[in-house]
Amino acid sequence: MGIEPIEGQVLMLAAAKASVGPRLPALVDRVQAILGERLGQYRREYECVHETADRACFLVEWGHWETLGDELGLDRRERSAVRRAHEEQLLRIGRRTDRETEFETALEIREPVVVGLRKG
Repeated sequence: MGIEPIEGQVLMLAAAKASVGPRLPALVDRVQAILGERLGQYRREYECVHETADRACFLVEWGHWETLGDELGLDRRERSAVRRAHEEQLLRIGRRTDRETEFETALEIREPVVVGLRKG
């Protein structure tokens, strides 16, 4: 079983900013199922900027969420909300690890993907 890659408070913040409201946790779970299946690919192709026992954070090319959203049939608002949740999670991690400025700069040219890691 995987863990939730996006913390509850981050989901609430992202949902408040998005126009998808209470559907955001279900959208994040749906996306996480695909991200978890592709963890090996993310590890091979992208920079992992932070990893713990629970999650790995990658920086991917701009447009990644657009492509993934199309694949999953997400509309523009849903895509934006999920991307925002991943961005807010990475920035929260940056604040905790004194890397916020580094992550903010990286997000000017790349998109974040936070993947929950399977336990044991």
